[in-house]
Amino acid sequence: MDKLPKIGLPILIGVIILVIVIAKSAVTIDSGEAGVLFKTFGEGVVTDEPPMGEGFHIVAPWNKVYVYEVRQQELFEKMKVLSSNGLEIQIDASAWYEPVYNQLGNLHQSLGQGYLQRVIQPAIRSAARSVIGRYTPDDLYSTKRDAIQVEIYEETKKILDKQYVQLNEVLVRDVTLPPTIKEAIERKLKQEQESLEYEFRLESARKEAEKVIIEAKGKAESNRILSASLTDKILQDKGIEATVKLSESPNSKVIVIGSGDSGMPIILGNQ
Repeated sequence: MDKLPKIGLPILIGVIILVIVIAKSAVTIDSGEAGVLFKTFGEGVVTDEPPMGEGFHIVAPWNKVYVYEVRQQELFEKMKVLSSNGLEIQIDASAWYEPVYNQLGNLHQSLGQGYLQRVIQPAIRSAARSVIGRYTPDDLYSTKRDAIQVEIYEETKKILDKQYVQLNEVLVRDVTLPPTIKEAIERKLKQEQESLEYEFRLESARKEAEKVIIEAKGKAESNRILSASLTDKILQDKGIEATVKLSESPNSKVIVIGSGDSGMPIILGNQ
């Protein structure tokens, strides 16, 4: 085998060194991630430029890139908190969060990659204790759960907005009360429901009675007015009208004018 030319060996060594340098300098950022550049011989963490986006990047071998997931992530928490009357209650809650993309350098500089444990978990636990402490077990079990969920979200968000973290949602998935308290609340709710049903039946019966009374009063008033209007003269006129109509009928009959009580006609027929 022929010996390499004297000039070829340095070139080969240079190429190998270049490949090693490129390999050590290459950074690939996957989908849903972003990179924070740290300049060893510069100002350190780069905070005045956008984060490094997805794809292949070449950086100086003496610099470092810290990769963060920038998708929405979920934190699931089981917490034991105290209600307003001092009872211990367990809450299962989820928080949906993500780092603020354009503030990723500041997040890395102030909190680092462990920001979940450093700020998000303490924030949601503190907010949950504060909010639950304003409510009774009855509120948590029944009508106030949605309001409590909103309040925990708002209090947690106030904390995280200053920490370069975006909070998207807080979901209270379950509230576990002590068994005796839960049974007492269920009994109370059942009694309230039965009471409401009883009141509804009473109200329905009262309205029906009022309807019957109003109808009876209306009928009595109608009869009173009709009786007052039926004088002897009117009755005689009505009798005459009926007599005329009967006389026009083809049926056989005998009509005796003025033979009845009060001078009303008597009708005698074959039927």
